[in-house]
Amino acid sequence: MSEVRAKAQLAKGAASGMNRLTTAQKNEALLAMADALLQEQASIMEANARDLQRGRENGTSESLLDRLALNSSRIEAIAEGLRQIVDLPDPVGDLLETFDRPNGMHIEKRRVPLGVIGMIYEARPNVTVDAAGLCLKTGNAVVLRGGSAALDSNRRIVGVLREAIARTAMPVEALQMIEDSNRSSVDEMLKLNGLLDVVIPRGGASLIQNVVQNATVPVIETGAGICHTFVDESANAEMAARIAVNAKAQRPSVCNSMETLLVHSSFAANSLTVVTDALKAANVELRGCDRTRQLIADAKAVTEQDYATEYNDYILNVRIVDSLNEALAHIARYGTMHSECIVTENKDHAEQFLQDIDAAAVYHNVSTRFTDGFEFGFGAEIGISTQKLHARGPMGLPALTSTKYTIRGNGQVRG
Repeated sequence: MSEVRAKAQLAKGAASGMNRLTTAQKNEALLAMADALLQEQASIMEANARDLQRGRENGTSESLLDRLALNSSRIEAIAEGLRQIVDLPDPVGDLLETFDRPNGMHIEKRRVPLGVIGMIYEARPNVTVDAAGLCLKTGNAVVLRGGSAALDSNRRIVGVLREAIARTAMPVEALQMIEDSNRSSVDEMLKLNGLLDVVIPRGGASLIQNVVQNATVPVIETGAGICHTFVDESANAEMAARIAVNAKAQRPSVCNSMETLLVHSSFAANSLTVVTDALKAANVELRGCDRTRQLIADAKAVTEQDYATEYNDYILNVRIVDSLNEALAHIARYGTMHSECIVTENKDHAEQFLQDIDAAAVYHNVSTRFTDGFEFGFGAEIGISTQKLHARGPMGLPALTSTKYTIRGNGQVRG
């Protein structure tokens, strides 16, 4: 039997035991996991150093190495994320609806765990802990399959978490990690109907599309982030510069960072350099349309492919448009329904943008970097869904539950 199937079967066996745990028992396990991460910082960073060294030898970019890197403060933040999950309400068992039928049946609708979640993701080892914490808090077993770039880090982290779980009432087999880094292990997970109840991919466009196109297990799609900021003609220039720099340069390697800046021609004529100078000061490489390059001489020429690219790096496309509708059309063509922003003082334009943009999160005068479970008050997140079924946007605890109807009666039969 393959590693993938064997570990999925172990997780499936643990799922019924997870469903019987109380909130207090689940929280006890999460606190033990948080404590263990802090106690084992040294061994986790040793494993992470091996991943980083291998990445440098393989020519991994600095932005991706930053996503991979762990240090004491990042491990402390990851552990704090688990503690915040503990503080969040447990949605399992929540009564969503209750009603009586004319024949005397009493019907209740409550939240229940999804069951066994397969999590497929790439280079960020913090996702290992986020996913484990959120899945276990909601009474789900989880099978983690991280990217090869973080294999040593993830292996050590999961080992630490399982050692902590073993000292609690939670079944340790509820947390599994696939160590096989071949793509075939992902392909096998996608076909484990009857063992996995849902698969959640989190990573770049190629990973997500492979999962969406090939899975027979149900998928919650977390989308790639080709995000835009549109600076309208009435925008405050200082605000626009502040938002643009934050959206692009605060952490360019993540999915809610901006990839294209759209600028109204009236604003560009007077104030484009206020924004682009701030971006260049933040070490952002600019790629511009012909009109942009007439105003920003050192901008490189942008291509059609650039508009469809998620850089995850200090690179930004800049395009000048003549109207809000032209900006909306650009976003409709190239956006990935993730996060979009308008900077404007025109309330009518803001409302049109908020209404017309089809995305999981749409902002007025706010950086797209806030599309995040922590920033939304959800604690750590499992991912950001760009689909429309089941969950959309940052997915916290309720997104990892389904529902069950319970019906009570006194002998009713259907005629």
